[in-house]
Amino acid sequence: MPQAGPVEQDLELSCSSVTISAQVLVAQAAPAQMLPSPALSAPLCSTGHLRAQCCLDAEVEKGGHINPAVSLAMCVTGRLKWTKLPIYILAQLLGAFVGAAAVFGIYYNAFMEYSDGKLEVTGPNATAQIFATYPAPYLSLINGFADQVMSTAVLLLAIFAIFDTKNNSVPKGLEPIAVGLLIIVLTCSLGMNSGCAMNPARDLGPRLFTAVAGWGMEVFTAGNNWWWVPIVAPLLGGVLGAMIYVIFIEIHHSDPQSGEENEAHAKYELTNMA
Repeated sequence: MPQAGPVEQDLELSCSSVTISAQVLVAQAAPAQMLPSPALSAPLCSTGHLRAQCCLDAEVEKGGHINPAVSLAMCVTGRLKWTKLPIYILAQLLGAFVGAAAVFGIYYNAFMEYSDGKLEVTGPNATAQIFATYPAPYLSLINGFADQVMSTAVLLLAIFAIFDTKNNSVPKGLEPIAVGLLIIVLTCSLGMNSGCAMNPARDLGPRLFTAVAGWGMEVFTAGNNWWWVPIVAPLLGGVLGAMIYVIFIEIHHSDPQSGEENEAHAKYELTNMA
């Protein structure tokens, strides 16, 4: 079978990102807040996130990333060509939009029953937060911005560590499980303030869908004009986390060809013997 050219490869990766993003959003949004018990929503959403994201984000080195924050961080650190960044982001946004449409279509009757036929952004029967993130009533924009920067920085730092073969990386084949557990931990520990988006496409794509599907432009004004925070903050946080890993860990790896690694190991054993 002949090798695909650069254009074909880009198209293939873009289509894969579209499909992947749609699957992730469906998995994340389906349980949502129409569950019989609110206590069940967090574990079910986390499980859906695990099943979709762990199988896909774990292939970041092969182009299977569905998060603009990951794509940008990879460009900044030289792991992805800058010319491919717009293609990835467009595909990721389109995939998230399609995923939101799929959720709305599949659960249309449930939406209408739950909200009494009214698609609301705020209030006791609000359903917009099923698709995009919105801040808790107590959360300020500054606090929310810092929240998203920190959570995405930790995400990228950990992803870089998981795939760093020169470090004590995760055994081959177990990366999806590691990334899935990472997503669960971050979502459960840092998701109280605003849902822990950590992904501009996962937030903006569905938000655009809700704007045209009946929720209206309030999706952009709710939460003191919150909409831009889960877009800008994760991009900054992703680059920050990636650079922290590169500066403090990656560039300090010893060169196996130089024998430095063997010397360090010998010194370590000698110290233990003493």
